[in-house]
Amino acid sequence: MKIGILGTGIVGRTLGDKLVELGHEVRMGARQAGNETATAWASAAGGRASAGMFADAAAHGEMALNCTKGEVTLEVLRQAGADHLAGKVLVDVTNPLDFSHGFPPSLAVCNTDSLGEQVQRALPLTRVVKALNTMWCGIMVDPRRLPGSHLVFLAGDDAAAKSSVAEVLRQFGWQPGEIVDLGDITAARATEMLLPIWLRLYGKRGDGAFNFAIAG
Repeated sequence: MKIGILGTGIVGRTLGDKLVELGHEVRMGARQAGNETATAWASAAGGRASAGMFADAAAHGEMALNCTKGEVTLEVLRQAGADHLAGKVLVDVTNPLDFSHGFPPSLAVCNTDSLGEQVQRALPLTRVVKALNTMWCGIMVDPRRLPGSHLVFLAGDDAAAKSSVAEVLRQFGWQPGEIVDLGDITAARATEMLLPIWLRLYGKRGDGAFNFAIAG
C-alpha cells in the first residue's frame, strides 16, 4: 500500500521505518521540499521510501498518518490539501499538548472537544481514525517488546476505515483482542485525555516502554 507520513519527527520516522520494512511504499512529507531530515530518512530507509512536501505525501498515500505536533496539526493539514486527502484514511497519531508552561504539558483542548474531532471537521471528506496516540512510538510498531497483553485504541466515524487501520496494526504485531474500537471520533477525547497520566508515568519512570492494559 502507498502511505503518506505527515511529519519528520521520531514518531513519523519510526512508523515510516516499520511500514517500509513491511513492504509499503512510504513518502514522508515536510514543510519544504528537500527537508534534510525527510531526505536523510528516505535515503536510509531504502527504495520504497521517498520524501517531499506535505502535499506530496498526502497525494501519494492511499492512507496517511498525521505525526505532527498538535499545535501545528491543522495548519499542516491545510498545507497537505483537503483535495489530496479526500476519501482517504487519515490516522491521527498526535495529541493537543501545550508546553507553554513547561513540563508536564497541559491539553490545549479536552472534555467537550478533541484534536481528533477538529481534524475531522477540517477534513469532512477524509475518514479520520484516532489511533496510537496513547503510547511511545517504540511500542506502536513493536507491541511484543512488552510482556503480556496491552491495548491500542481506535476512534472514528467510518467502520471500514477503522478496519483498514486495524489491519496495519496487526501487521505491526498487535493481536486482534488488543485493538479496542471505542466508537466514533468523539472517543478521541478519552484517548487524548490519557496523555496527562501517561506523561506523569513517563516522568516517574524515565522511559516510555510501558502501556495501558485492563485487568478484569
